[in-house]
Amino acid sequence: MITKSHILINGHKHVAYQSNVLPKEELLKQSKEFFSLLDKRRSVREYSDSPVPKEVIETLIKTASTAPSGAHKQPWTFCAVANSNLKTKIRKAAEIEEKESYESRMSDRWKKDLKPLGTNMHKPFLEKAPWLIIVFKKVHDISENGEKENNYYVNESVGIACGMLITAIHNAGLVTLTHTPSPMNFLAKLLNRPSNERAFLLLPVGYPKEPTYVPDIERKTLNKIAEFYE
Repeated sequence: MITKSHILINGHKHVAYQSNVLPKEELLKQSKEFFSLLDKRRSVREYSDSPVPKEVIETLIKTASTAPSGAHKQPWTFCAVANSNLKTKIRKAAEIEEKESYESRMSDRWKKDLKPLGTNMHKPFLEKAPWLIIVFKKVHDISENGEKENNYYVNESVGIACGMLITAIHNAGLVTLTHTPSPMNFLAKLLNRPSNERAFLLLPVGYPKEPTYVPDIERKTLNKIAEFYE
């Protein structure tokens, strides 16, 4: 079947989508294999200092940037940090906020819920992991002439990109965890980010320390997370 390579919609070029339709058996096989891969993903807090090539980090970030976004504004900046001095500064600043959170901001119930995970105010992984990727959301853009430009569904867009980044990290055989020291204003200051950016998520990236232990926990079953209307 011959199709046009592109058409115009509202005066803008749209190209033909290159689909990859699989037979039903292969569709089911691939979906199960991908689930099996991701079901092994865990948040890891102990890292090896083995280096990870910069090109790998670049590819992971490019993968995350394929995420959908409101009006295709792509309202994100991924800051990848390998500099040891900067990682030390980030750890010190993060632990100040974490200490305040554990001692006065977090409820007793919250801290009780965290106990099975073994978390605390100390964050050595911020120095040990070979890379930190700090994801910033752009609450708005700034044009070349300095004018404010709107972004749409910023939190949703950046959240999806972060999910795809975590998936890409696991697919590459690396590990990470989602770190959100609150407040995170210190990250924008340490990384000299512009005023239209806000820190959204911090992801250490590297290989797990050997041996590494993770909490013996289970994910909710399908019947507890999904409803089907057929």
